Amino acid sequence: MSRKLGIIGENLASEYLEKKGYIILQKNFCIPGGEIDIIAMDENIFVFIEVKMRSQGNHGTPEESITPRKLNFLRRSIHKYFLKKNISLYDVDFRMDLIAIENNYIGDIAIRHYKNAFLFDDF
Repeated sequence: MSRKLGIIGENLASEYLEKKGYIILQKNFCIPGGEIDIIAMDENIFVFIEVKMRSQGNHGTPEESITPRKLNFLRRSIHKYFLKKNISLYDVDFRMDLIAIENNYIGDIAIRHYKNAFLFDDF
């Protein structure tokens, strides 16, 4: 995904989340190897959000783009975020969501929000 398309997707996702009552804490939390697109609060739950945007027919669906390597990176990133904020991940509730956005050729946008999309066994 081009960076420009990524920014558009992250902005659409942020607007969607804010309308649902989420509080955006940070966008583009970077560690070596990549970033977490959006970190938000859903009531008292930290939510780490991966945003995937695709134009219709371009490289499959957004959901298909999540690889085991990406999941491993996300797990490490969550650890790093809590370490940086001096928060024990055992003292808070958190989850990992996916927001999949598709744009068809006539400009219609579909947003699909998967709560708890990724389950991690080894936190």
